[in-house]
Amino acid sequence: MGAENAVDESMDVDILPSTSGYRNIKDKEKDKRSVHLPWIEKYRPQVFSDIVGNEDTISRLAVFSQHGNCPNIIITGPPGVGKTTTILCLAHVLLGPAFKESVLELNASNDRGIDVVRNKIKMFAQKRVNLPKGKHKIIILDEADSMTDGAQQALRRTMEIYSNTTRFALACNNSEKIIEPIQSRCAMLRYGKLTDAQVLAKILEICKKENVSYTDDGLEAIVFTAQGDMRQALNNLQSTHNGFGHVNSENVFKVCDEPHPLLIKEMLEFCTQGNISKAYGIIEHLWKMGYSAEDLISNIFRVCKNLPIEETLKLDFIKEIGITHLGMVDGINSLLQINSLLARLCQRALQS
Repeated sequence: MGAENAVDESMDVDILPSTSGYRNIKDKEKDKRSVHLPWIEKYRPQVFSDIVGNEDTISRLAVFSQHGNCPNIIITGPPGVGKTTTILCLAHVLLGPAFKESVLELNASNDRGIDVVRNKIKMFAQKRVNLPKGKHKIIILDEADSMTDGAQQALRRTMEIYSNTTRFALACNNSEKIIEPIQSRCAMLRYGKLTDAQVLAKILEICKKENVSYTDDGLEAIVFTAQGDMRQALNNLQSTHNGFGHVNSENVFKVCDEPHPLLIKEMLEFCTQGNISKAYGIIEHLWKMGYSAEDLISNIFRVCKNLPIEETLKLDFIKEIGITHLGMVDGINSLLQINSLLARLCQRALQS
């Protein structure tokens, strides 16, 4: 009996928390690592609900993830809209703790010739992994449009042979470069550019979390330079914050190094008045700062879209800018071409 009482007494002893501080040290180390992470990785969404934009497509994938039997998919769209992030979220939801051993990720930095498809991808597809019923291994091929035709042809048969155990998820910018037989074996999901409001909402959220000092015109400049690319927006925000400690339009354009839209706007306003000499003075100043013809023409177009002028005149302006841009793509990219554009814009303004 005495022994039993002794056991009971020993069971009632309170366990005091460890004073070694080991866990605290680990947490501090984790915090330190996250401080030096790029914000695009630090704030990369881990669940579908955190992904910004393209709600219809993401809701379809969320349904796939609930039912478990996901088809092969191709996600296509411009850079920085969340294609790779969506595939990683899908893999995390489907596979949970088995993610590491059940996912093979290859992107453009890996060698993805025909040998890799025949060896590495085939070996992974043959690998035995214990997964719950209805779950499959996932092979992620990022930037699949940069794969050679031979590698894509070799992938066709692999997709069919291992369809019982493996699913393929491809992400690309241009779906036309994916061969037709692969497109027919996959569900095609198309992503569009993010709206300015969506980019701005995410930037504001991160500014609060990181205690970033900003002005409204600074955030407007970030959104203008991003052009619907969330990755670009976060990189520009972090670069400006780290470089200057304050996000305003002047600092943003120093970091991004684009022709300042206010100067471009002033130049276009001189064109609407038919004042070519003042418009030429601005474009010559920008040219001497070292901006290329491509930089100038793309910013002229972006500013012209939102210029407060008559719609018919705006359409004429955009037509002339488009014709000049076409010439530049063909290699005629001298300052003379931009001067010719200014002359035609002034002529159109005086005719209207």
